[in-house]
Amino acid sequence: MTDKTTNNTDHRTENADNLAQNENMDEALSEVLNSDDSRAGSDLPESNDDEIEKLEAEIAELKDKHLRMVAEFDNFRRRNAKERIELTQTAGKDIISSLLVVLDDVDRASKQLDTTTDITVLKEGISLVFNKFRNIMQQKGLKAMDAVNKEFDADLHEAITEIPAPNPKMVGKVIDVVEAGYYLNDKLIRHAKVVVGK
Repeated sequence: MTDKTTNNTDHRTENADNLAQNENMDEALSEVLNSDDSRAGSDLPESNDDEIEKLEAEIAELKDKHLRMVAEFDNFRRRNAKERIELTQTAGKDIISSLLVVLDDVDRASKQLDTTTDITVLKEGISLVFNKFRNIMQQKGLKAMDAVNKEFDADLHEAITEIPAPNPKMVGKVIDVVEAGYYLNDKLIRHAKVVVGK
């Protein structure tokens, strides 16, 4: 029992010593902090001036970078808008240039109509001009839609009218094409206007 009492007394004594040391440390720390505050007042202006100058220089550099980036982006936007306008103005230049050859042939054919009386020669010439025109359009990616005898498809065809089907197999199918549909590079650019059997 005396051992336990002695141990308890020892622990209490240690705790009291620890508390006293902690209080002494707290007092010392507060003294140091108070003295640092009074000293810091005299040191701060010099170090703060240097830091302020550095920060101001950094801010000026960042502002300069920001202004340059804004100006560069604005120039890019203007240049891009100008290129877009030029592109839309000259988008058909390639096709028009290739069709000038056909236009020349049409002019020559028109002159021949006034001087030639041979209808066979005129038909031949006109046929050559049409074939040249079709070939140029095909080279540019134009393809006519094959619609006759196909099922009516609202995504591809525009029904002009319905007529009685000549036979039961033609019900709901395209009987005649009034205006051909076209694809440009496999993209539909004009719906076919068709007559549908009912």
